Amino acid sequence: MSAAAESYGEDDYLLLSGIHQFAFCRRRWALIYVEQQREDNWRTVDGSLFHKRAHDPFFTEKRRDVIITREMAVRSRALGITGQCDIVEFLRDDERGVPLSGRTGNWHPRPVEYKRGKRQENDSDRLQLCAQAMCLEEMLACQPIEQGCLYYGETKRREYVDLTDELRDTARKMFAEMHEYFRRGYTPRVKPGRSCRACSLCDICIPKLPVEHSVRKYIKDMMEDIPGV
Repeated sequence: MSAAAESYGEDDYLLLSGIHQFAFCRRRWALIYVEQQREDNWRTVDGSLFHKRAHDPFFTEKRRDVIITREMAVRSRALGITGQCDIVEFLRDDERGVPLSGRTGNWHPRPVEYKRGKRQENDSDRLQLCAQAMCLEEMLACQPIEQGCLYYGETKRREYVDLTDELRDTARKMFAEMHEYFRRGYTPRVKPGRSCRACSLCDICIPKLPVEHSVRKYIKDMMEDIPGV
């Protein structure tokens, strides 16, 4: 077991999906997961409904040489994360695959992540997919998963993503940074950009807030200044 795996206890695990928020905006991730701030807009609600249509944990489907499972729980002790895969496709592969209970032959996993919108310019979607693959590799002790898929609801197209060493290294570094921020209870300050306007937390983010203060403390101080509150 690696030193990283030894350092994460059950109470230290972070949500795998958080890397999507973290890659998009570190401050947004900290507001949601460190300060427990949450605000929905039409994008987040529509995205949740889109994912629900893909999720049925009690349904497994077989199509020739592919077994399809939904809402598969995954975790990694090495990364200190836990979460779910929207879909995992197990492809028949007698050389590189692993045995599955109740199935003949060997099967190699491929994660498929569903997204409401369209392809992002940043790597947030691909990093989340890569983290799912890393969890599957650790859990199943299988050969490296070289490729995963992103399905975008807006374009109704599937994108095949190469899970490169560079993408894996970035995911490891980001999770280590997330663990450090969470341990310290730290919310970073981020330079405002065009994406802030579409963020569901834009009204509570307070991007000009000094680094040393948290949004929670800012709101508390403001409330104390209101007579009768």
